[in-house]
Amino acid sequence: MSGGNAIRGSRVGAGPMGEAERGEAAPRLHVSFWCSNGHETRPSFAQEPDLEIPETWDCPRCGFPAGQDKDNPPAPSKVEPYKTHLAYVKERRSDQDGEAILDEALGALRDRGLIQ
Repeated sequence: MSGGNAIRGSRVGAGPMGEAERGEAAPRLHVSFWCSNGHETRPSFAQEPDLEIPETWDCPRCGFPAGQDKDNPPAPSKVEPYKTHLAYVKERRSDQDGEAILDEALGALRDRGLIQ
């Protein structure tokens, strides 16, 4: 046995922590949310006069959005694949536009004598 303090794991003045020490807990309202995978999530909310329960809640198991209607849960959001800078440029410009811009840039470089 190592030498040291006989009241390890505690602090000076610490006592039992119970409801009397912390005060009364606020009344809680448990609301069920279901995702499209059938997972149920039951977060609790403090009952207050101006309580607004969100329409959707993120499922902690799969990350899909969950709603309060078990038979009609919200659809998962569509994930767009990563696009490169070139993909975004091709969305805005046609091939003809690209060729015209390239010709203009090459012409400017030729005028400066930087390329032949």
